[in-house]
Order: sequence, then structure tokens, then C-alpha cells
Amino acid sequence: MKEKTVAIEFYAILRERAGKDSESLKTTANTARDLYNDLRHRYDFSLSDRSVKVAINDSFQNLDSPISEGDKIVFIPPVAGG
Repeated sequence: MKEKTVAIEFYAILRERAGKDSESLKTTANTARDLYNDLRHRYDFSLSDRSVKVAINDSFQNLDSPISEGDKIVFIPPVAGG
């Protein structure tokens, strides 16, 4: 698998769990779902991949969308209102 570098942004509970709001990461993940599941294990995220939304390069995408070198990927957990 070819390694690529992507920029990742975390929000809300994901940011708290990762301990940072963004990072640049080398990955062999092919899809946003693969990448999220890798990050889920790395940072012990409690949310499953079915619970998060993803934006790739500022556009909402399906989690099965491919990721490429240089992409900006934002994982967005469910938002609770009050």
C-alpha cells in the first residue's frame, strides 16, 4: 500500500480524546473510514465509524470516499444541542 500524508482536524469529543485539534499524519488508509478506524484504535475513540461524519477538502463526503496525498480530512462527531 502506498503511504500518503494527510492533514486531520478533530472536533469536540474527538479533539478531547486525541489531545489535539489537528495533526499531519502518514497513512496507508485508502478511505476515510479506514483512516477513522486507524485513528479510533490509536486514540481510543469511543464513537464507531457509523457515528461520525467526514469532510474531505471542505466538502462533506461518504466515509467510503478515497483519500489522497495532501487531503484535509475533518472528522465530525454527533452534535448534541440544548
